[in-house]
Amino acid sequence: MGKTGNSAFGLVVCLVFALGATAQNAPAGKYNGPGGCASSSCHGSIQPKQITQVSQNEYSIWAEQDKHARAYRVLSSPVSLRIGKILQLGQPDQAPKCLACHALSVPPEQRAATFELDDGVSCESCHGPASGWLGPHTTRDWPHEKSVQLGMYDTRDLIKRSERCLSCHLGTPEKFVDHEMIAAGHPDLTFELNLFSAVMPRHWKEPADQAWHGVQVWSVGEAVQLQQGLERLSRRANSSTWPEYAELDCFACHHSLTKPEDSWRQELGYSGRKAGVPAWNSARYVVFRHVVKKVNPEAAAQLDSDISKLAGLLGQPNGSPQEIATTAARAAATARGIAQQLNTRAYDQPFTLALMRAIAQDGDAISAQGQRAAEQAAMSLDSLFVAYQQHAKDLDESEIRAAINGLFQQLDNPSAYNAPRFAAQMQKVGALLGVSTRADKAIH
Repeated sequence: MGKTGNSAFGLVVCLVFALGATAQNAPAGKYNGPGGCASSSCHGSIQPKQITQVSQNEYSIWAEQDKHARAYRVLSSPVSLRIGKILQLGQPDQAPKCLACHALSVPPEQRAATFELDDGVSCESCHGPASGWLGPHTTRDWPHEKSVQLGMYDTRDLIKRSERCLSCHLGTPEKFVDHEMIAAGHPDLTFELNLFSAVMPRHWKEPADQAWHGVQVWSVGEAVQLQQGLERLSRRANSSTWPEYAELDCFACHHSLTKPEDSWRQELGYSGRKAGVPAWNSARYVVFRHVVKKVNPEAAAQLDSDISKLAGLLGQPNGSPQEIATTAARAAATARGIAQQLNTRAYDQPFTLALMRAIAQDGDAISAQGQRAAEQAAMSLDSLFVAYQQHAKDLDESEIRAAINGLFQQLDNPSAYNAPRFAAQMQKVGALLGVSTRADKAIH
C-alpha cells in the first residue's frame, strides 16, 4: 500500500481505536508506516483545521513539501548510485549504511504489516513506533504524556527534538558520514535546528504562550549540536580509525589555489597549529560561544579553555588521541549542562538583538575559521533575525534581509570561499543591526 492508498487505512485505524480500543491492548513497539496518519480525519487534511489542538494537515505537508518524504528516492539518483559504486555498497536503496538515515530502517520484527521501507524518513522516524498510541491518542482529552509512555518520542522537548534530528544530521556510533563517504560524493553534514525546521517546512504548532520561541529553538539546537559533535570527536579519537579527517575543516585542503601574494589563508597565518595541518572544524562552537557568554560566563570560560586545547591538539601532526578524547568528552559535558539551562530560560528582544550584534561584530574571527564557520554564522543570523522580526519591528527588514542574503552568496562556491570578503559582509550586517564600525571604535 503506497502513500496514495493509505488514506482509507488511516481512517479505519483512527475509527477503530476511537470507538473503544484501549492502550492496554495496543501492540506497543511496532512501526506502522505513515499510512495510519493519512486520513483526512487524522493528519491528512489538505487544509489546516481549527477544531483540535493540531491542524490535522501534518501528513499532507510532509508528503507534498518535506524533503524527508523523498529521502529514500534520493538513493536511486545518479550521484547516489555512483557513491554506492565507489564505496562498494551495491544498490544504495538496499544498503544498510544508506538506509540508516534515508529511511525508517528498523528490524523486521518491529514492522507492522502496513510498514513500507520506501516511505523514506516518515512520521515514526521522529515520533517513534505508533502501534501503542496511534488509536488512543485520537480520543478526547487524551494527554500527550500517555502517548509518550506508550512509545511516542517527545519532540516537544527541544533537547530531545534536537537529539532526534542530529541522530542523522550529525550521526551516532551506528550511523554516520565519514571522510570516505564525503570523498565518494556524500555531502558533509551541517545543521541549525530553527532554520532547518522552517525549511522542512514546519508541520507543527510552536507553543503560543512562549514568546521568542524561535530564539530558544536556535539556542538549544546549537547547544545539543555542540555537545553531540564533541561526543562524536571523543568517540572517533578513541577508535582504531583515528585520525578521521571529517572532523577537520574540509576547505583547509579542498580550496581553490591562488598565487601566494593573493592567498588570504597564508596572510592570516596558522596561529595555534603547525603550517600544513588542516584546522579542526570548530563551526559548532565559534558562533554558539556568544550565547554561552551571555547566559553562563563561567561555563563559557571552561568551554573556551577546552575548545582552545582541542584546536591546539588537532593542529599538530601527532596530537594525542587520548588527550583529544578526554578533552572533547569534558567539553561535551559542559555543553550538555548549557543545553539544559537554555531549554528552561526566558528570551526577549534585548537578548536577541545583543546576540545578533555579538555574532555580526565577531565577523573577522568567525570568517577566519573557514567556510563551515561562516556558514553557521549566516544560518544563525538568518534564523535569529526571522525570530526577531516576528516580535519587533524596529529594524529595517529589507536592508538587513538583503545583507544576510549577501552572506549566503559568499558561500555559493565553498572551495572559493574568501574570509576577508565574508568578514566585510558581516560588517555590513552589523552596521544595520547597530554595531559600531571599526572607524567608530578607533575614534572612541
